[in-house]
Amino acid sequence: MIIWVNEQIDPSGLIYACIACCNESHAQDCHDSFKSNLTDQQKIDGWVAQLRIVESWDEVPVNALKLN
Repeated sequence: MIIWVNEQIDPSGLIYACIACCNESHAQDCHDSFKSNLTDQQKIDGWVAQLRIVESWDEVPVNALKLN
């Protein structure tokens, strides 16, 4: 199983927002939204939008919104 994990991470490395799903198209749409919602100042400050792949729901952060 492939699970797509979208994360918005603050400058200290804490996950601010996280959504996980099994649909690549939805995951890419979410990632694009996460990236576009970061302000220029947030980007300068070190905020990042990250899309990564995991193989188990156990690897998804517990605070994530999990979509099946």
